[in-house]
Amino acid sequence: MYYGELKKRDIANGLGVRVALFVSGCTNHCEECFNRDTWDFHYGKPYTQETENEIIEALRPDFVRGLSLLGGEPMEPKNQQPLLNLVKRVKKELPQKDIWCYTGFTYDELLDRKAYPNTEIVEELISYLDVLVDGRFEKDKRNLMLKFRGSENQRLIDVKQTIKEQKVILLDL
Repeated sequence: MYYGELKKRDIANGLGVRVALFVSGCTNHCEECFNRDTWDFHYGKPYTQETENEIIEALRPDFVRGLSLLGGEPMEPKNQQPLLNLVKRVKKELPQKDIWCYTGFTYDELLDRKAYPNTEIVEELISYLDVLVDGRFEKDKRNLMLKFRGSENQRLIDVKQTIKEQKVILLDL
């Protein structure tokens, strides 16, 4: 896996001060995507154990609320295993930190065993998330007044409640 950027202090991609990892690779190719460079799976730098260690250290301060995974596309099958390893480590070493993930795929697409992004580990990866921002950016539904998303079709899903209730529960902000 490659990544385009690692922001150690981000306030735009989730609640509070966050560490944001922008992974590379995306097959969604949303029209007017704000981060087209990261469509290329080899854009940026290789994600290594040192990168993961750097993320963990950046998450340690008490004022940092959590980790945000963005792209590119975190849920691309090529990105799922490295991100699963990362989120497992975050929850083990820093269980008080929350994890947000931005994906162009919908929650239903991710769980559909016949759909492209689904793999044998996607459900486990999702289970470590606190918030999933799902859905492709749609320029005709752009709304600059929305919190933490760009178009009205995108949802802020409370993953823990969604799993518990077995239906999509939106985050109440």
